[in-house]
Amino acid sequence: MANIREVSRIAGVSTATVSRALSTPDKVSKKTLAKVEQAVAQAGYRPNLMARNFRSTRAYALLVLVPDITNLFFAELIQAIEDTAQRAGYSVLLGDTRDSHKREEDYIQLVETRQADGIIQLRPYRPGEQPAQGLNVVSAAGCSDAPCFGARIDNRAAACALVTQLISIGHQRIGIVGGLSDNPHHLERLSGYRQALETAGIEEHANLLQEGDFTLGAGYQAGQYFAALPHEQRPTALFCMNDDMALGAMRALREAGLSIPGDMSIAGFDNCEYARYANPPLTTIAQPAREMGQAAAETLISMIEGNPAPQQDLVLPFELVLRDSVGPPTQPASV
Repeated sequence: MANIREVSRIAGVSTATVSRALSTPDKVSKKTLAKVEQAVAQAGYRPNLMARNFRSTRAYALLVLVPDITNLFFAELIQAIEDTAQRAGYSVLLGDTRDSHKREEDYIQLVETRQADGIIQLRPYRPGEQPAQGLNVVSAAGCSDAPCFGARIDNRAAACALVTQLISIGHQRIGIVGGLSDNPHHLERLSGYRQALETAGIEEHANLLQEGDFTLGAGYQAGQYFAALPHEQRPTALFCMNDDMALGAMRALREAGLSIPGDMSIAGFDNCEYARYANPPLTTIAQPAREMGQAAAETLISMIEGNPAPQQDLVLPFELVLRDSVGPPTQPASV
């Protein structure tokens, strides 16, 4: 069976360097890390995590708390977290909280009982909320003003950019499908929507806002609502705060006999893998899920190993992805 000395020989580096590359890859050069990874693969080396855990107070495990495991955006985040953790010699425990405070508390006990070393939170923290005291906690894909380090985008700016694009091609009655009224993602993206309308001098209409819960079903119900509005009140474009709700709304509009984008343009948020395969392909905001997951995992591992938490969030760039679900309104809309 291959051991760390064999990896060291193949890579041409010391055993200490191999150990450092596997546990804290950010502390070695990219060239050295690549040599070690290639040597690990060539030797078929698998670190003896159980023996290491007996010698240490660490579990060498990260707990990821996900609010909805069925959401493909979270799946991409989790893949990046797991890839990063494995390179550093950590495993990943997944807690599907289903947005339940009780389930989340139960999972947090895994860290409190040393079955995991820290937490990556994938839901946004609400205003005034604090993470579990005395534990290593980071956030990924959250919002501003979180009580811990977060790897995220500027949700307000992203929503504003998307709605500004809709306005630029002639849309003035723009509906919005959001989350629950106290959800931080809902609040930040709604703020961006309102900023775009205000900048363009467009009045906001209360009947064009529908709350949801970021699921396909919520989008479908919102689509039914908008399709049933009288023509003069119906929006010519719809901004959904995630791709799942956008796809649900698409289904409802088609069932009502409306064309996309002819009768109503639709845009989403996240750029999940299926967005490009929607019919028509979905215009959306692309979040850098892999980069956010990697940064969150690397930062948490660094904190577990005794380094201080960063004082500022890592705010990554978003991308407005234009596809065929959005086009100019076919006739001027009344405002």
